[in-house]
Amino acid sequence: MNYRDVAKVGIGGPVGSGKTSLIKEIVPHLLEDELDVGIIANDILTQEDAQALKAAFAGDIPDELVQGVETGACPHTGIREDPSMNLEKINEFVDIEPELDLVVLESGGDNLAATFNPELADYFIYVISVAEGDDIPRKRGPGVVEADLLVINKTELAPYVDADLEVMDRDAHEVRDGPVVFTDCKTGEGIDAVVEHIREQVLFA
Repeated sequence: MNYRDVAKVGIGGPVGSGKTSLIKEIVPHLLEDELDVGIIANDILTQEDAQALKAAFAGDIPDELVQGVETGACPHTGIREDPSMNLEKINEFVDIEPELDLVVLESGGDNLAATFNPELADYFIYVISVAEGDDIPRKRGPGVVEADLLVINKTELAPYVDADLEVMDRDAHEVRDGPVVFTDCKTGEGIDAVVEHIREQVLFA
């Protein structure tokens, strides 16, 4: 068994869009489904997100199945052009837990062009934040257009940044054919919908 035998969900998006927070919200639902889950957090030079996720899932996921990858280059390099470090990490996970069901991979914060190598992610979730402005969906970019699921996060900030959620919803559906989910990781709004997409499209549950 190797990385090809494990379901893999890639979560990408700009810096501060809420990728780590989204993972903290969706993974507990997957654990409730009695799935064995591993998490890989990519970053350029630090293990900060990986450490935060280890702390969040202490006692629920073994530390050795929550790991960081320091790409040492542009964040998209490690998830698209050369995913070898991530694939090697997944193989390590499989050696530790042969019954591993799913690996969630977080990209380092990047621009709208970031996408996952199809060898690395079976399902690609792209996260943008309301705080980035309500024009982000219509600016397109491969992340927005090509992701299997677009998540528009931090909806609670809309009144404070003059973002029109209806405009974002309209524009997102105009530039892409795939589903769009609005989320607020503070209240849990939209999290069930994201989890359901993973269950249906990745786990076929």
